[in-house]
Amino acid sequence: MATPLLEITFVTGNANKLREVREILSASSSAAFELVSQALEVPEIQGTTQEVATAKCKSAASLLFSAPETAARSDRRRAVITEDTALTFGAFNDVLPGVYIKDFLRELGHDGLNKMLAGFEDKSAHAVCTFALQFEGETEIKLFEGRTRGTIVPARGPKNFGWDPILEIEATGKTYAEMEPVQKNSLSHRYKALDKLRSFLQVQAPPS
Repeated sequence: MATPLLEITFVTGNANKLREVREILSASSSAAFELVSQALEVPEIQGTTQEVATAKCKSAASLLFSAPETAARSDRRRAVITEDTALTFGAFNDVLPGVYIKDFLRELGHDGLNKMLAGFEDKSAHAVCTFALQFEGETEIKLFEGRTRGTIVPARGPKNFGWDPILEIEATGKTYAEMEPVQKNSLSHRYKALDKLRSFLQVQAPPS
């Protein structure tokens, strides 16, 4: 098999995220690219998922593509992708917790996030994912966003992947944590963003 002409570095140190991204892209993409990962220290600004993902992508591209050990490589085209996610509550005008969900979860836990909505009838929520992509030698950053609607519920299912146990996805009766990977990876906010990225990459790196 020929070596893919495009190498994409996904900047993450989160093994669960990397696994999901690999599963989603390998299941739905015929584009000729290789996905690798690297954990980098990149600043996380305050802002929307699009603003945060863009800033992380710009910083990661600067680090990756200027490094002496990689700058000389010219055998194939390279790109970097970064991701940011948010969970917004309808009761808080779909603003909070937002991109700060990791901080809220760390401080409050699953039970505490439910208690935030104890006085509200509206338990609706949106999961948002934005991927940012930048090619080596280019300044433009392309964004791909996915959204999934659900309801905040008491935790159900395994509790080893963020807020997955408390978001019951609309029309499924299941939280993300209760789903098999195949089901989750066919309707999640991350899947929807990656599906847009996949479509873009099929034009940029068609099958050989």
